[in-house]
Amino acid sequence: MLGQLIPLGGGDPIPLWKPKLLVGRRPRCDIRLNFANISSEHCLLEMVSGYWQASDLHSSNGTKVNGERVHHGILKPGDTIAFAKCRFEIDYTPDRNVVSVVEIDPFSIGLLEKAGLQRDDESQRVGRGASSGPKRGHSQDRAPSSIRNRATPKKNEKSDGDNSIEDS
Repeated sequence: MLGQLIPLGGGDPIPLWKPKLLVGRRPRCDIRLNFANISSEHCLLEMVSGYWQASDLHSSNGTKVNGERVHHGILKPGDTIAFAKCRFEIDYTPDRNVVSVVEIDPFSIGLLEKAGLQRDDESQRVGRGASSGPKRGHSQDRAPSSIRNRATPKKNEKSDGDNSIEDS
């Protein structure tokens, strides 16, 4: 057993018997809470790096850790977790052999990077004010196409520096 959820309203403790547990109202959930305010698939509890983590699965009534609504949260021994209005205290011993979990500041990573839409070379340029070259469609060595086209005489036109004599 990897820990247990102790109901704060009374009742038998719920064993946390495997490292990944689905909490919800459906019969296929590992921890079934058959209450109307619990979503069919409410939350995922997962043991990661020796600590339990809770990930809300877009439930209607939310998941709270120590009274704060979370989408993802790390649970420390003795913390309170609530699925809708069903409150529990989590009881477990963290694995001391695993490197402790460091919480990441959610604002330290850009949205594009979180979504996996930003390439590595772009992430190095963004926010540093340095440009690694000209922007697309522009060249530092060439004049814009509107000027280049005016500077070249057309086939039957004379240029200003043309000294040839035309036969009439």
